[in-house]
Amino acid sequence: MMNNHEIDYELHGDDMQFVEVELDPDETVIAEAGSLMMMDDGIEMETIFGDGSESQGGFMGKLLGAGKRVITGESLFMTAFTNSDSGKKHVSFASPYPGKIVPMDLSELDGKIICQKDAFLAAAKGVSVGIDFQKKIGAGFFGGEGFIMQKLEGDGMAFVHAGGTIYRKDLEPGETLRVDTGCLVALSKDVDYDIQFVGGIKTALFGGEGLFFATLKGPGSVWVQSLPFSRLASRIFAATPEQGGEQKGEGSITQGLFDMFGGDRR
Repeated sequence: MMNNHEIDYELHGDDMQFVEVELDPDETVIAEAGSLMMMDDGIEMETIFGDGSESQGGFMGKLLGAGKRVITGESLFMTAFTNSDSGKKHVSFASPYPGKIVPMDLSELDGKIICQKDAFLAAAKGVSVGIDFQKKIGAGFFGGEGFIMQKLEGDGMAFVHAGGTIYRKDLEPGETLRVDTGCLVALSKDVDYDIQFVGGIKTALFGGEGLFFATLKGPGSVWVQSLPFSRLASRIFAATPEQGGEQKGEGSITQGLFDMFGGDRR
């Protein structure tokens, strides 16, 4: 018997996805504050401390859960969406930046996944959203996602988002995968995770891939993103005129010809 609410869903779009969740009467889905896109009439919204899971229990438990979310860089509050009507209702949540939404059935993933701090989007009520401390000191100080990662526990559906294309790699026992720290999205609970130095001073200083990468050792599953938001943001920041980047508009070719003939740019 499931402890979490059993929700149905449908993904829409390709690179700018949103997830539409179907709620039966009295079913609830929780989501990050600000992720709502649209919802049917008859759905009630409630701001809650933490994730609203029964495992928190009482005010102090909820306060502790909210405090853990602050540590991971998230808001103190989450939003619960409950179908208070007699028929099926729909509520939709959108990713905060271009990428993919990955539905994860925790009942098929041994009840737990570990993900980067800002990957969680929404989940069925009852899914616990907490923190997971990396036991190895190397991962703590040098990992691109920091010493603390999020963990999602339960037996219901959860939705995480990441940038670009998402690739799932299933690792055999003892199989190792090396990943850029920023590209790591999530991993199942049995995957061993550590950080290693890239090796070679020239590679470290001039390779452009950073000083460290994540090593992931099976068995288990790993989800990797092709375009971390931090990488996208840094490229945009570097290209801004204030940072010395070249300003290029849609009419840059026409403007360039205009400048060649002595045009005055205003």
